[in-house]
Amino acid sequence: MRRRKIDGCPIAGALQMIGDKWTLLVARDLAAGPKRTMELHTGLFPISSRTLVARLRDMEKDKLVERIDFGGNPPHIEYRLTERGQVLLPLVDALRKVGQALDCNDCEERKEQLGFYCEACPNNFESAEADRFEVEQPFSRPAPRPRRQKDDSIVLL
Repeated sequence: MRRRKIDGCPIAGALQMIGDKWTLLVARDLAAGPKRTMELHTGLFPISSRTLVARLRDMEKDKLVERIDFGGNPPHIEYRLTERGQVLLPLVDALRKVGQALDCNDCEERKEQLGFYCEACPNNFESAEADRFEVEQPFSRPAPRPRRQKDDSIVLL
């Protein structure tokens, strides 16, 4: 992401770093733990793969996520939030609460559309304490979603 000097205000600087809609949604999905690119892509419908990869690269440059390359064929790459990236989690939680207060969307609508809640949704947890993100102690990972069956077809890009 190209940075421009605005006025030196920390709010303006933070908005330049996290100002697009996908950054906080990527942070939301990585809050539960490391994910592969396609796992993120599935949870961030309707993001294009090109946009997702560009956003992950920007977040890596900003030291918000760490790219972990396990090698192999096909390549096994995972992304995880860094300590710096975990600072975004209280903001993600605050935006969820604002969205609920303004009646923007309903968690049940997402479950109907995609078949699952987002990983940060309190509906995934039993205790009321899991209703908020903690920078010091990220919440535990909910039960994994069932994986799609392996597709042996060839995709040409």
